[in-house]
Amino acid sequence: MPPPAVRFLPKAPGPLWRFGSSAVMGVTGLLCKAFLYGFNRVETQGLDNFLRVLDERKGAGRKGGLITACNHISVLDDPIMWGVLPLRYAFNPQNLRWGLGAHDICFKNRFTSTFFSLGQVLPTLRLKHSPLGGLYQPTVTEAIQLLSSPPPHPHGHHSWLHVFPEGCVHQHPASSLRYFKWGISRLILESTPTPSFIPIFIDGMQNLMPEDRGFPRFLPRVRRDIRVVFGDEVDVGRVFGDQVERWNKIKHLAKGEPGAGADADEVGAYKEAARIRVEVARRVREEVMKVRRGLGYPDDEDETLGLAETWAREKTRSPTTTVDGEHVSTKR
Repeated sequence: MPPPAVRFLPKAPGPLWRFGSSAVMGVTGLLCKAFLYGFNRVETQGLDNFLRVLDERKGAGRKGGLITACNHISVLDDPIMWGVLPLRYAFNPQNLRWGLGAHDICFKNRFTSTFFSLGQVLPTLRLKHSPLGGLYQPTVTEAIQLLSSPPPHPHGHHSWLHVFPEGCVHQHPASSLRYFKWGISRLILESTPTPSFIPIFIDGMQNLMPEDRGFPRFLPRVRRDIRVVFGDEVDVGRVFGDQVERWNKIKHLAKGEPGAGADADEVGAYKEAARIRVEVARRVREEVMKVRRGLGYPDDEDETLGLAETWAREKTRSPTTTVDGEHVSTKR
């Protein structure tokens, strides 16, 4: 069993930490922009509207957190995709994204742990690497604190959190999506107030680091066409409001999760909580699919590809998925 995620975020970030975070975020942003626009062909859609949202969130005027979610098609998606942001955002980590990074990849030692912590990445344990992972791990609760109202996380509140709800790199010729994991549901249902939500779709990153690439495997490819498409800000009340209301009615009974107790009300609450999370994750996926649809991609012929039950048949140790023979890889 691997050790719990190493913690490198200070309880009270001082000037030195803030300077280091600005430096890591800023220099990384510069390098990503140089790589994207210096060695590739980049197209963005909806960026002006997204920047307007970020500008409105500057300073102390935020009324809630912000979640962005998109498909995951390359190990380079984050941070490379944020190279599309103008340079004036690069050195302002207070208005840049927090992310979730795999503990077994990003937090292997003290150096990488410090670097990714300064880069506003929270360590996430994955169930296939640790039984301590999953929906109820402390990192998900910490992300909820970052999104919520005071009492704030030491590093802020009403923050912007970006997630890849598929949970792993997924490359497919038609850029189809896996099912979305329930962690995104916890973020939407349990953050107070309900965060704003913007879906994003990226295309072409899979050609920078294809999973079946040969030597030199560690180097990204260049002269590729990259598209980063920002969807419109979702009306969270209309899309998720009914599910949030259902959650608020049963959450006091669902405190015993995971594992229902003998009390019938607790058992019912446990099952209802699961149904709510499935539905919220499905709706998040549909919002990302709408952005994908706008690029001319057809809907999936097999609607069951959006269900966790479908992907439960997958052999996770295989380099290619057994769910759909055309999938290139789901390895991370």
